[in-house]
Amino acid sequence: MSSSDTSAASAASARETTEGTVYTVTGGDWDEVVETAQRSDDERIIVNMGPQHPSTHGVLRLILEIDGETVTEARCGIGYLHTGIEKNLEYRNWTQGTTFVTRMDYLTPFFNETAYCLGVEKLLGIEDQIPDRASVIRVLLMELNRLSSHLVCVATGGMELGATTIMIYGFRDRELILDAFELITGLRMNHAYIRPGGLAQDLPPGAVDQIRELVKKLRKNLPEYDALATGNPIFKARMQDVGYLDLSGCMALGATGPVLRSTGLPHDLRKAQPYCGYETYDFEVPTADTCDSYGRFLIRLEEMRQSLRIVEQCLDRLQPGPVMVADKKIAWPAQLAMGPDGLGNSLDHIKKIMGTSMEALIHHFKLVTEGFRVPPGQAYAAVESPKGELGAHVVSDGGTRPFRVHFRDPSFTNLQAMAAMCEGGQVADVIVAVASLDPVMGGVDR
Repeated sequence: MSSSDTSAASAASARETTEGTVYTVTGGDWDEVVETAQRSDDERIIVNMGPQHPSTHGVLRLILEIDGETVTEARCGIGYLHTGIEKNLEYRNWTQGTTFVTRMDYLTPFFNETAYCLGVEKLLGIEDQIPDRASVIRVLLMELNRLSSHLVCVATGGMELGATTIMIYGFRDRELILDAFELITGLRMNHAYIRPGGLAQDLPPGAVDQIRELVKKLRKNLPEYDALATGNPIFKARMQDVGYLDLSGCMALGATGPVLRSTGLPHDLRKAQPYCGYETYDFEVPTADTCDSYGRFLIRLEEMRQSLRIVEQCLDRLQPGPVMVADKKIAWPAQLAMGPDGLGNSLDHIKKIMGTSMEALIHHFKLVTEGFRVPPGQAYAAVESPKGELGAHVVSDGGTRPFRVHFRDPSFTNLQAMAAMCEGGQVADVIVAVASLDPVMGGVDR
């Protein structure tokens, strides 16, 4: 940069050379020269990453201000998957609500259903009346669901780093779990299987044996993720010290789940505020002290192993019994059978009612069309979903429909940490940081 007559009026011009940009400055002091150069810096640009970019898990838009390859500011643009589920719940009866909530975080449907049903059961005051078999099956399905959710996180996270083999392995193993879900509920996702008071129906014949075989296969397959990624120097170089967020940052932003446990704090609602009898199961809460994306990856791998432990305990303690509360004013028919159309229905149950008494038929008709009444009040129930604390705030005005239902979804809360994790890092590391949060936009937008 050359300087001449400082008494002349301040002005600056630039020309491009093989050495780069050369500024010819006339007049002004050095501070003004530097300020002018900074103002004319055209390296700082705004980039929209998404909503179609693979690292954004579908429909998350990231607004990044970048200086060269460095992210100077990062913001999230959400709302592209808004479904109005919470509002829709106000126009359906309490049992129909499970059909909506299961679709929120579509990778963890059983957790959505359980949180909602625990809230409704708290309002009804029937928490102690839920049959043991129903609670054990709820835990069984949630832990299998934790496995399938973590497998998607590891698979898609690996894919975004270019590790396509991990993606193939992850989706291969998830398919095995979805096959079990389909056997039990009839659907691979969006089950609406967990209902206020219990379950839609009991486990079908052969389900226990199939799940035992599934556990064996997964125990055999899980070490492959360690072999492929855990010690892989390329994988570690892309994950370590990326997406850094320490304990004070997690506490300030309300981050929970593997993000919080990667700071070394073993906070897990299954231990801290047990539900569905989790206090009776033997399992560990894995933690790491790295505060980074690599630590979160290791935690998810270990959580999958712990979930298999819990699934085996569930299978061992399954005892014959009902799967719905005894109170017929609340219990929807749980004696469903597969019809000739391939759909689950309760025709045999209806025939039995019709052959018993007209009053029973009328009661059944009113229960299904209007639903049961829930005493006025409000309740909050939280479960430990694969992403963190998933809470349902349920409000009743004494009617057959919810007055208000609001979910505290961990993907939504954890996504606040995106800026803290990404600013000051590289553009390529944004993808790793977002993948380590494992956000699902169905849960964020609702």
